[in-house]
Amino acid sequence: MRQHTIDGESGRRAPASEGRTGPPRQRGAADPRHGGAGDSGDEAGESGDGGGDGRRGGGGGPHPRKRRALRWTAVVLAVLILGTAGAGFLYYQHLNGNLTKDALHLGDNKLDRNKPNAVGQTPLNILLLGSDSRNSDENIRLGGAKADRDRPPLADVQMMVHVSADRSNMSVLSIPRDTRVTIPRCTDPDSKKTYEQRTDKINASLQNGGPGCTVATWEELTGIPVDHFMMIDFTGVVAMADAVGGVPVCVDANVHDPQSGLRLEEGESKVRGEQALQWLRTRHGFEDGSDLGRAKAQHMYMNAMVRELKAGTKLTNPRKLQALAEEATAALTVDDGLDTVTRLYDLGNDIRRVPAERITMATMPWVYSPGGSFVLPKEGDAEKVFSMIRHDVALDGKDAKKPAAEASPEPSDPAAAPEEIDVRVMNGTRTSVQAPVSGRASAVSSRLQNEGFSRAFTDRTPRSQWDTVVLYPRADLRGDAQAVADALGLPERAVKHAGDESGVTLVVGADWREGTAYPGSGGGQSGQSGQAGQSGQEKGAAAPEDDGKAPDSLDALTGDDDSVCMKVNPAHTW
Repeated sequence: MRQHTIDGESGRRAPASEGRTGPPRQRGAADPRHGGAGDSGDEAGESGDGGGDGRRGGGGGPHPRKRRALRWTAVVLAVLILGTAGAGFLYYQHLNGNLTKDALHLGDNKLDRNKPNAVGQTPLNILLLGSDSRNSDENIRLGGAKADRDRPPLADVQMMVHVSADRSNMSVLSIPRDTRVTIPRCTDPDSKKTYEQRTDKINASLQNGGPGCTVATWEELTGIPVDHFMMIDFTGVVAMADAVGGVPVCVDANVHDPQSGLRLEEGESKVRGEQALQWLRTRHGFEDGSDLGRAKAQHMYMNAMVRELKAGTKLTNPRKLQALAEEATAALTVDDGLDTVTRLYDLGNDIRRVPAERITMATMPWVYSPGGSFVLPKEGDAEKVFSMIRHDVALDGKDAKKPAAEASPEPSDPAAAPEEIDVRVMNGTRTSVQAPVSGRASAVSSRLQNEGFSRAFTDRTPRSQWDTVVLYPRADLRGDAQAVADALGLPERAVKHAGDESGVTLVVGADWREGTAYPGSGGGQSGQSGQAGQSGQEKGAAAPEDDGKAPDSLDALTGDDDSVCMKVNPAHTW
């Protein structure tokens, strides 16, 4: 395989003070000329990568676009670098002041957080966002479209980083920006303006008060509770991409994409600076010219960069480290739980513990809508992927034979007789866009009493739980919890340890909004039946097969696979 080195220029950097004045993003109602269901804010002549005629590789305007690639790279770089570069960053306490902070969740209701398993381990879900904000001269220089300076930004890059409870694996799931969803009712914490619930493309959720509304939208779509978010705009991205040095990439033929400017010979090349950005924003030159090919190329690049960082071949120059720390923190908006460099460093350490071979990057299975103006989650397959992440099952399929994390190291007592088991039943059917179903706890409690659990009782304390679960606080009560699950036909994975519960607790989740017969043995329904953006099953439909394997349509890439080459679109070879 031939090796080529591409040493590109990263472009002029603005002085430290330039491009960082004013608010970190523009808030307010969406301009009808920009964003919305049919306009993602791209330059004139190209309506967007996920919809319209550009999706097949033959459309698109004459203006090259760097934005999504820049944002995508910088967000993940910020996480990886802060966790890989070492404790030297902690000497720069003023970096904490560089960070912009915002509320985690702006919806009326948020899902209950993940609880520790029997050995005290808790999974982490971090939502990474890329904003197309033009709130500074430098952002406009990098992203173009001067007329968009005052337009509320869109979140054109969105991906969930799921780090397993035992830190043995990590799954990164991208969602196409043109995915049609229900955006919940959100309230801007600064202006106090309320944005009513609406149906739109997922990238427009950022315009409803900020990243906290995108978090609420993700929770509604996927049922995955979000622990943190990190968002970045254009400023400082080029320097960050160049600072980590070259990253090896591969193409299966000579490629030239005039839209991005990428030109590479067949085989492996090491790209950096502007050439790296060309790689990350190339769409027409790869596969069928759609966002699927670009996402795969981005995943390949990020996996290669992780391997480079883990090998210790980058980020050894103290001055580069300091400059990179400045760029990363100044470019980030984070939630209050990640409001210091120390917390970011700790998060990076958690991520660094995951071996490269257990990192999986993929895009949500999706299909084009009728007419092709937006995309939808692929029925069944998307919900199965969401369910795997909710239940802390790795997308690489290597957890299929892994012992259940909930199994207690201590021997459990056998279950007591049903009439001797106290069972608290709670209604957790409320979601970000749907009110709780009245009477659910009472109905299921009555079902349990009919099954012999005469001491089942209801608790009206509000909860919000996507999947129905049976929680137990101590190892000696696991058998009792399993007996409750068996009586209701719940899957074994519904039985979970929760040290903060007082006894056996059944939370009726959003997957069981009607009837007294549990609708399936795995996964849940989206709670959006009949609405645009529905990702789960229809009410009463069978749940996705619980085999611990991702659907074939996921087309995932693992972090240790350095043999993959991007397939070049035949229309863009030379």
